[in-house]
Amino acid sequence: MREAEIIELILERDERGMDALLRQYGPLMRYVIAPILPNEQDREECVSDAAMRLWDKIGLYKAQQGSWTAYLTAVCRNTALNRARSAKKDAQTGPLPDAAASRDTPEEQLLKKERQEALMRALSLLSAAEREMFYRKYYYRQPVRQIAAELGMTERAAEGRLYRLKKRLKSELGGDGDE
Repeated sequence: MREAEIIELILERDERGMDALLRQYGPLMRYVIAPILPNEQDREECVSDAAMRLWDKIGLYKAQQGSWTAYLTAVCRNTALNRARSAKKDAQTGPLPDAAASRDTPEEQLLKKERQEALMRALSLLSAAEREMFYRKYYYRQPVRQIAAELGMTERAAEGRLYRLKKRLKSELGGDGDE
C-alpha cells in the first residue's frame, strides 16, 4: 500500500490504515526507537504509543512541510524520548519540581528559538553525508558502532568524523571549537 493511501485511511479513521502503517513502517519505527529504549518490552510499547499518536495527530501532518518519513520518525523519536524521560523520573525518588519553575520565560523562549534557527543554518552548510551522521548520532541517538557499520566505515573513522563535525558546528555557532 502506498504512503498516501495509508495516510488517507488513517485520516478517515479506517483501521486498515493502522494495520498498513505497522506492516509497512513498523521496522522503521523500531529502528528509530531502539537506540533510545534498550528494553525490548518498552520498545514494543513505544511502537504502539507512537502509532496511536500518529492516529490521533494525523491532522497535523502537512506534506508541504516535510516528508511523511520525516514526520513518522520524529513522532517515534519524540515518543521514545518521552518514555525514556518518564522512566528516568519514575526511577528518581526526589521531590517533584515546581511546575511554574520549569516554564521558560518569553526571553528564554526567544533565545531557544534563535539557537534552533542558528543550528538549522549551520546544518544547511553541511554535506548530505555529514548531516546524516549528525542526525544519526545526535537526533536518533544511534551508537557510533551502528553508524559506522551502516555507513561502511570503521568505528574510529566514524568517531573522527563526528568529532570534526561537532568541532566545525561549534565553531559555526560561535563556540571556540576546542574541547
